[in-house]
Amino acid sequence: MQRTKIRLYSTVILMVLMLSAPFTAQKKEKKEKEKNIATSPEVIWRDPGDVSSLNLLYGIGGKDHAPDPNGTYTFVSEDLEKTSPKFDIKDEQGVKWRVKLGQEPQSETAATRLLWAAGYFVDEDYYLASFKVTGLPKLKRGGEFVSPDGTVRDARLERKPKQVGKLGKWDWFKNPFLGQREFNGLRVMMALVNNWDLKNVNNTIRVVEGEPRYMVTDAGATFGSTGNSLTRSKSRPKDYVDSKFIAKSNGEFVDFEMHSRPFFLSVVNVPNYKERTKMEQVTKHIPRADAKWLGERLGKLSEEQISDCFRAAGYSPEEVTILTQTVQKRIAELNAL
Repeated sequence: MQRTKIRLYSTVILMVLMLSAPFTAQKKEKKEKEKNIATSPEVIWRDPGDVSSLNLLYGIGGKDHAPDPNGTYTFVSEDLEKTSPKFDIKDEQGVKWRVKLGQEPQSETAATRLLWAAGYFVDEDYYLASFKVTGLPKLKRGGEFVSPDGTVRDARLERKPKQVGKLGKWDWFKNPFLGQREFNGLRVMMALVNNWDLKNVNNTIRVVEGEPRYMVTDAGATFGSTGNSLTRSKSRPKDYVDSKFIAKSNGEFVDFEMHSRPFFLSVVNVPNYKERTKMEQVTKHIPRADAKWLGERLGKLSEEQISDCFRAAGYSPEEVTILTQTVQKRIAELNAL
């Protein structure tokens, strides 16, 4: 009887060990990854190489990663976070995409291409004027961009890469790159594209091949006018053309135009008022030499390349022309500092 009990206990212990082994291995692997990440240098910029040879029609993902407008896509789930309507889909190859609808698909697609050309890390964003999704239910948000047969219009598709982790968000005023030329260049880029939504929630630290990369992962509130909730806009070329770029400069520093402070009657929401007021400082007091450095890099882009950013985003020929001319004008202003 005693021997039977011992055998039973031994069997149970062996089974527990066998069942827990995979979890122990996973835990060990996770710790090893965390250790590697902890020892990897954090980065916010990387030289993209010959800027004049970059293909801005397809962006960082290239033509090979571009979504097929005639492909088969299957609905996965709807994302109800943040402002813009979003949902996830999967294509025939099993690649997952996040679809964004609303006012930002065009502006974000164009902005990511310019940021990439400047050397900053961005998502693989593509714009599709129309494509079909099977199994698409009635969306809680963005239903006006979807037809009964599952056709989706005017969308940004963000390719969701495999084996990419997130370490969280980062702060414009508290990060490892304060005072560095590349970080100041990113601040200038926010002014160049008129990104007025500089909340920390739009900044993400992604881990790619063990490397922590600091990114602006939501650049949709661009190519319009900065301002309060009554005057600001996004993806409105006419507003972008009419807006001011450089507020003032002296021998050492440059202030770029940026308005995000809420309308004074909305000061009842004190946290929001403080946060948006602070955002305006992101593009202020930037070393003149750092702003000029960015201008020199962007100056290597041809008119055709800049136009490709906006053609890729589905803007009309007339809009492409005025947006391209405005970006070129702003680059010239940087180089004239």
